[in-house]
Amino acid sequence: MTRNRELADRFGTPLYVYDLDRVVASYQDLRNSLPAGTVVFYSLKANPHPDVARALREAKGWPPCRAEVSSTGELAAAIEAGFAPGECLYTGPGKTESELARAIAEGVRQFSVESLTDLERAGGVARRFDAVIDCLLRINRVSATAAASIRMMGTPSQFGIDSETLRAQLPLLRSVPGTRLVGAHFYSMSNAVDEQSLIGELRQSLVTAAHFHEELSLPMRILDIGGGFGAPYAVPGDRPVYDKLRVELESTLDMYFPDWRSGTPEIVCESGRYLVGDCGELVSSVVNVKESRGRTFVILDAGINTLGGMSGLGRLMPLAVKLDAPQVPADHQTVTLVGPLCTPGDILARSVRVPPLAPGDTITVPNVGAYGASASLLLFLSRPAPREVVMRGGEVQTVSQLEVHRTYGLVRTYDR
Repeated sequence: MTRNRELADRFGTPLYVYDLDRVVASYQDLRNSLPAGTVVFYSLKANPHPDVARALREAKGWPPCRAEVSSTGELAAAIEAGFAPGECLYTGPGKTESELARAIAEGVRQFSVESLTDLERAGGVARRFDAVIDCLLRINRVSATAAASIRMMGTPSQFGIDSETLRAQLPLLRSVPGTRLVGAHFYSMSNAVDEQSLIGELRQSLVTAAHFHEELSLPMRILDIGGGFGAPYAVPGDRPVYDKLRVELESTLDMYFPDWRSGTPEIVCESGRYLVGDCGELVSSVVNVKESRGRTFVILDAGINTLGGMSGLGRLMPLAVKLDAPQVPADHQTVTLVGPLCTPGDILARSVRVPPLAPGDTITVPNVGAYGASASLLLFLSRPAPREVVMRGGEVQTVSQLEVHRTYGLVRTYDR
C-alpha cells in the first residue's frame, strides 16, 4: 500500500499532504541561489497553513525568513506560525482602513503602497495610533519583456505607481504624515519559464531602482526586487535550481549599489510558489466513471472547490495524476477529469492520460503545495473543505481542516 493510499484510508479524501522536509529544502536552495544576505519573505498567499509557514521561519539561514501578507487573515496565520508582526511586510492594492488598523494595532510597521491615495490612507490610520510606518513604493516599470505565466508589470495595472509619473508625484509622496519612505518594491512576473528570463527581469528592477535613487533621491534603505521563481504546478517535475542567478545579481548590485554588501540597501526577495509548490500533493478518490458520446469522464471527490478555483473560470490548468496502487497497469486511456459539483464548470482537466480507473481508486495530483486549497472555490456548493495533513520525517505532524465561522470567516480546526 502506498503512503498516500494509507493516508486516504486513515483520514478520507480529498486530502492535501504537505511534506515540511521539502519546504526546508526549497528554502535552502533558494537562499543558495540569491546574493548573500538577501532577505527572503515567504508570500503566505501561496499557502497560509501555519505549519508550512512555521517551517520556513524556523529553517536555517541568515537573515531568517520573514512573512509577506496581504490580508488580516494571512497576518493571523503568520503570527500563529511564530512570525513577529515586525517581521511582516503588508502588501496589496486594496488595503482598507479597518485592515490597516488591525495590522498596525498588531505591530506591523512595514507596508508596500501602490499609489498616493494608498499611502495617504495608510498614513492616516498610522497617525490614529501615534505611529510612523515604513513604506516601500511599489513601482510599475514601463516595460517588462521576460517570459512568465503571469505578467505583473509594463501594462496598465492596479499594482504600483507608473514609473513615468514618479518624478511628478514624489514631492507629495514624501510629505504624507504618519509615513516614512524607505525604498522601492518591484514585482514584474510570476512563475518565470526560464532562468535567463528571471535574471533579466530582476536585473532591470535593480537598474530602475538605481536610476530613481540617483536621479530623484528616492530613499533606498530597502530594495524589494520581488520574485517570479518558477515551479511546476499540478504536473510532475522538479523545481529549478538556479545556477547563474546569484553571480548575475551580485555583479549588477556591485555596479549600481556598491554598498549593498554592508546592507545599504537591504536586498529583499519574495517567494511563495517556489518555496512550497513541491511540498504538497492532493489525494482524491474516484467516485464514478461514465461514458458520454464517445468521451470518458472520471468523476472525483475533488473539484474546483478543492484545487485551483481559476479552472472554474475557464482557465484549465495542465494537470497530471498518478494512481495510488502498488502496481499500476501499463495501458492508459484518455479521460476528462471532473469534480463532484453540480455545475458543468467543475472540470479539472481534459484529455488526460491515466491508467484505467474505477470507483474507489485513489489518485494523486503532484506539486500543489502552492495555490491549492486556499486558491480554490472552497465555499462553492457548501461542501466540506479538504483535510490537510502535515508530514515531517515521514511522520504525521498535524491534521486540520478549514471551516466557515459566522464571525471570523474561514478558521482552521485541528484533529486531536
